[in-house]
Amino acid sequence: MDDRMDKNQQKAHKIILSNRKTAAFTGVLDVLSFDVSEILLETEQGMLLIKGNDLHVNRLTLEKGEVDLEGRIDSLSYSDIGGAKKSSESLLGRIFR
Repeated sequence: MDDRMDKNQQKAHKIILSNRKTAAFTGVLDVLSFDVSEILLETEQGMLLIKGNDLHVNRLTLEKGEVDLEGRIDSLSYSDIGGAKKSSESLLGRIFR
């Protein structure tokens, strides 16, 4: 019964952004892609695209759903993961519609 309860409860998704230079994320399910200008995270609240310059992932703990990054953070953009699962669009098509 506890397993069924855990599946229905979402982990808390939180973002702590400091001076647009460092960020800490919780509720992260997976890191789908990353480079110095973009990081794409799958979170409990949908896909999260982080854009900026000189971005680096400092800490990644997927067991706990935590990611820390640094660099110049210019934007955070969500796309709905629920609607994306139902369609047959490519990942990039879902992000940039």
